[in-house]
Amino acid sequence: MKNKLHKLWMLAVAGLLGCSIALAEVYEEGVHYERIVPAQPTSTANKVEVLEIFWYGCPHCFRFEPYIERWLRKKPKNAQFVRLPGIFRPSWEVGARAFYTAKLLGVFDELHKPILNAIHLQKRRLDTEEQMRDFFAENGVDKKDFIKTYNSFAVGTRLRRAKTMSSRYGISGVPAIIVAGKYRLSAQTAGSNAEMLKVINFLVEKESK
Repeated sequence: MKNKLHKLWMLAVAGLLGCSIALAEVYEEGVHYERIVPAQPTSTANKVEVLEIFWYGCPHCFRFEPYIERWLRKKPKNAQFVRLPGIFRPSWEVGARAFYTAKLLGVFDELHKPILNAIHLQKRRLDTEEQMRDFFAENGVDKKDFIKTYNSFAVGTRLRRAKTMSSRYGISGVPAIIVAGKYRLSAQTAGSNAEMLKVINFLVEKESK
């Protein structure tokens, strides 16, 4: 009887191990995500960087935002989330400058989602420096501080880096996710916005090993 129970227990363990292996192989390179060659440097030395490339005017980025918020609430402890504005067209530069202006003025957390909501829910035009300046002012930012920062050397430097890195990552659209500077994925490669979160966690775990 003991031998029979032992065999059943061993079969159960083998089954669980088999399931674990199968789950680990669900996401495949070249199918659900792509490798970046060569790998790019990250800004988070002790954690696995998860970087989102986005544009404020992108409806897909707006729809992806709730998924990112959900992931952030339960993200792996060894993962560090970073955002990078994509700049594929000159018209995207206004949003990118606004992103870095908010960062440098210390109001990013207060303004990031309101900017998205203003553009996509309120259908408000924030396509020019003046329109963005007025929006910041409505949310408590002094107009002079905005203009000085928006056109500053610091923002210009960050803008050039954003353009360079978007090219190095080899992305062709947004939103896109870069994990550890080595892997890129999108809703198209992963299958859906919800599936992207699972692939992100898979890659964070893969990189952690």
